Order: sequence, then structure tokens, then C-alpha cells
Amino acid sequence: MTNLYDDGVARCDWHTSDPIYLDYHDHEWGRPQYDSLKLFEMLCLEGMQAGLSWITILKRRENYREAFDRFDPVVIANYTEEKVEELMANAGIIRNRLKINAIVANAKAYLAIEQEQPFNHFIWSFVGDKPIIHQYTEIKAIPASSKESLQMSKTLKKKGFKFVGETICYAFMQATGMVNDHETNCFCYKELSGTLEREL
Repeated sequence: MTNLYDDGVARCDWHTSDPIYLDYHDHEWGRPQYDSLKLFEMLCLEGMQAGLSWITILKRRENYREAFDRFDPVVIANYTEEKVEELMANAGIIRNRLKINAIVANAKAYLAIEQEQPFNHFIWSFVGDKPIIHQYTEIKAIPASSKESLQMSKTLKKKGFKFVGETICYAFMQATGMVNDHETNCFCYKELSGTLEREL
């Protein structure tokens, strides 16, 4: 069930009026993303969310971008142990060694995929290269995973990615518009459902 916010706009029932979260919902979440580097960044950030709330990561996103060289996989793949220790001392990010090392591993896995095909082609292939448009009327009906996210998770793990369980992969798919999980009465659903297809 969508919420009617103070500005009179019907949005997904996320139970928050935080300006950062609202801006993210209105302008980013669920909008198809085809840029390989931005997809890589979001996949890493979704992994950082494990065990935490998304708003915790969202509020630190600029800190992560600064700390991780704007998520340039070529740079990250060459991080040294000294760099990891530097990141462990960075109060602007979540100082979890496993998660920091996961981003390094993900950068290496990303570059390996790019040797074979563009990363965006690889990622979007899990949904047949076009968004899956759902028709959920309330938040409790939205699943935490899907057969597509499970397959993505299994494949990413085989390729060396870390913190890419099926739930994380589904959240990533939602965030990058691979699935449209805006509730049907949300203004974003109406805006996006007719304009989602695009050639990669």
C-alpha cells in the first residue's frame, strides 16, 4: 500500500520521509541502469548492506566513492594490504575487513568478465536483457529473492564475487531497474512501466 507523503505524492510504502531516501526512491531506485561501472558500484554497495539497513550505506555512499577511488575496478584490483589497512581506519565507511576485501575480489572478478564481454551485457542477461515488470500493490507482497537472483548469485560466486547472496542480488536487481518493484500506485511505477525497454 503506497503512502501519500507530505508533498501529496504517492510513493512506495518504505516507512520513511528521510530526504536522502526519498530522493533515492524518486530518482534512482528501479530505474534501469546500463552503465557497467555504475552496476559494479551498486553491486558492491549492496554487498556492504549485508546485516545493515540500506539507509546506513546510502548515507555513506559518497564516503565509499571517495575511499574506493570512485569504484574504478582497475585501481581497486591492485589494492595492497596497506591500502586495506588504510580503509579499515576510515570512519566514513563500514570498517569490516571481510566486506572491504570483498570489494577488492569483486573488482578482480569484474575485470575477468570484461575480458569476455561487457559487464552490463553479462548482468542484464539474467533477466533476458530487459526489465521484469511486476505488479505488486503492497510492500509485503514483494519477495526477497527470485529464481533470477538465485541464478545470478550462483554465477557471480563461481566467478569470484563476494557478498552476492540471492537476497543481495535481488536488492541489486531492484535498485538497478532489472525488476520494477515499485508498488503499482507509486508515481514511479506509472512513469517507468511504459518506458523500461532499451537495447543494450
